[in-house]
Amino acid sequence: MSATNYNPFENAQIQFDGVAEFLKLDSGMRDFLRQPMKEAHFTIPVKMDDGSTKVFNAFRIRHNDARGPGKGGIRFHPHETADTVRALSMWMTWKCAVVDIPLGGGKGGVICDPQEMSSGELERLCRGYIRQVWSQIGHEVDIPAPDMGTNPQCMIWMMDEYEAIMGAKFPGVITGKPVGMGGSLGRTEATGYGTVYCLKDLLKKMDIPVGSTSASIQGFGNVAEYAARLYTELGGKVIAVSCWNQADKTAYTFKKAAGCNIDELVGIKDSFGSIDVVKAKSLGYEILPGDDWLIQDVDILIPAALENQITPANFPSVSQKVKVICEAANGPVTPDCDPLIKDRGIMLVPDFLCNAGGVTCSYFEQVQCNMNYFWDKAEVLEKLEYAMTKAFRAVYDLANEKNVYMRDAAYIIAINRVSDAVKSRGWV
Repeated sequence: MSATNYNPFENAQIQFDGVAEFLKLDSGMRDFLRQPMKEAHFTIPVKMDDGSTKVFNAFRIRHNDARGPGKGGIRFHPHETADTVRALSMWMTWKCAVVDIPLGGGKGGVICDPQEMSSGELERLCRGYIRQVWSQIGHEVDIPAPDMGTNPQCMIWMMDEYEAIMGAKFPGVITGKPVGMGGSLGRTEATGYGTVYCLKDLLKKMDIPVGSTSASIQGFGNVAEYAARLYTELGGKVIAVSCWNQADKTAYTFKKAAGCNIDELVGIKDSFGSIDVVKAKSLGYEILPGDDWLIQDVDILIPAALENQITPANFPSVSQKVKVICEAANGPVTPDCDPLIKDRGIMLVPDFLCNAGGVTCSYFEQVQCNMNYFWDKAEVLEKLEYAMTKAFRAVYDLANEKNVYMRDAAYIIAINRVSDAVKSRGWV
């Protein structure tokens, strides 16, 4: 995956500032919304399997909770930074607002490489994280969830530690838990499916049959896998998938011109989304450099990995055939690349709308936990598609009405909702 010097928090602020100017927000509101309300920076000492103690730096940041409790995942990543977490918490605020769920934005992170840690070390890290933030989270305060490098098992360890400290059961304190332990059916698929629900509706409005389209995807973790699954089930053809290979610390693009077999690729990937290169080659996949996902001659690009992946430096190599970019990742397109995408006439579904299926289903999980009554999978996915399609159509219609870029339309809706809540509370 290409490295850049872009600061994600500065990107988030640039995006906000442009819409704040369009909306003529007063200076007090702008200052309040362009930075987090609350930040916790702390260290977590962990006893490692070899008997040594390693100290990890960690964060929990809440951007805004005017519309409801904070909500946002916890990332375990070796290159995590406070600015990345700040940006993600800010995007979570807009994400919850654009799909109109009563939650605010938060995010957590730990600087670590979970792929280099044993299960026991990860458990001790998860429990240590909760011991540092237990007084600042809760189903009525701030609700963590899994994110890059964490999974449902991590959430169970965290919930268990929180309940041990509190001396009671709080299944709604954390979402993304395993089914049977307070998790919601459909949560695994939610972010990827939500991406494709938006894509399906967009293609319908563009009068393009899904079955006539092709796509290239960056990433093959949970989000990318389920986006690819639903997209191919609807008749689309995934030509290429790019992902990081943990074995040799290199990114590769796996291409099959006739269309990738998603089940086949899932069968040769590990729990972190790394595809086995040798096995993929034996199955007839062309092995290309990691950044080559971006230059494929396809209709749709789905960046579903890291931020800052499509920039003015590499955008000229994007095929003229590309009609749609779906930002399944957070911040994959840099702000200075947006004008180039607009000039090319490419339709872009912005990240905080496109990937909002995850937080929407997390909200469903929290509601189910608090009621102690759980829905079947069909009901969850039906509610998810309704929520995502409704949100997408509101953004699409406003973009057409105001003749603005879809990212700007999504921001207009989200920022208006949050600023109205802030005013109603009398904070600004």
